Amino acid sequence: MPDKSDETNGMTRRTALGRGAGVAAIGAASVFATAVSAPEAAAASNSASSANASAGAAHRLPAKVAGIRVPDTDLAHKTAAFVRSASSATLYNHVMRTYLFSAAIFDRRGVRYDRELAFVAAALHDLGLIKEYQTPAERFEVDGADAAQRFLRAQRVPADRIDIVWDAIALHTTVGVATRKRPEIAMVSVGSGLDFTGNDLQQIPSDMLAEILRAYPREGFKREAVDNILGLCRTKPMSVVMHPFAEVGRRHIPDFKVPTVEDLLLAAPFEE
Repeated sequence: MPDKSDETNGMTRRTALGRGAGVAAIGAASVFATAVSAPEAAAASNSASSANASAGAAHRLPAKVAGIRVPDTDLAHKTAAFVRSASSATLYNHVMRTYLFSAAIFDRRGVRYDRELAFVAAALHDLGLIKEYQTPAERFEVDGADAAQRFLRAQRVPADRIDIVWDAIALHTTVGVATRKRPEIAMVSVGSGLDFTGNDLQQIPSDMLAEILRAYPREGFKREAVDNILGLCRTKPMSVVMHPFAEVGRRHIPDFKVPTVEDLLLAAPFEE
C-alpha cells in the first residue's frame, strides 16, 4: 500500500504561429504543456525504462535523511533505481534534494500528504532533460511527465495516482499554478525551485541543510543546469517558445530566432 503522511533557422513569427506553438502559463516567481510523443520514441523509452529499472534494482534508499522520512515502498525503491540509472549523478542528486527540501518545508508546516506520491513525482520530475526521453518539439516538462507516465504504467500504478504525478511534473516550473494544487503537486515545484534558485532556503534549518547536502551533494549543479537549458534551446528551440528558458538561449546563442511573446502577439492574424 502507498505510504501516506502527509526546435530554428529561418523561423519567422508567422511560422511559429502556423506550427501551433503552445502558450504555457509561467509563474512570476519562477526564474525561468498532454501531448502525444512519436510512437517510435515512446517504444524506445519503454524498452529503455525496463532495462534501466532492472539495472538499478539493487539500489536502496535510506530510511531517513536529516530526520526526513523516505518512503520505504517497492515503488519508491524502483523509481529511485530507475532515475539513478537513467540520469547523471548531479541530476539524480537534484531530484532527491527536491523531495527532501519540499518534505522538510511541508512537514514543518504540518501539511498532510501522500509521501510515496510526493517522492515519486519529485524523483521523476526531470526525465525531460534526459535525451532518451525527449521528443522533437514538446516542452521538457511534458516530455518528463509522459516518460514518468509510461514508467508508472509499467509498474501497474493506478491511473488516478499517475495523473497526479503527471500534473506535478508538467506544472513544476509554473509556480503560480502548481502551488495552488494539491500538496504532492505543489511540493515538486517548491522543492525544485528551492534547489534551483534558493527560494525559501531560510525555511530549512542549517543543520538539516548541511545533512541533505552531504547525502546528495550539488556536484556542479548550476553548470549542468545551464548546459541542459542551452541543449534544449539548440536542439528543440520551438519547445521553449513562451518559456523562461528562451531567455537563456537569447543570452548565449547567436541569432537565436525563437519568437518572443510580443512577436507572437503582433504576428496574430487580426487587424487589431
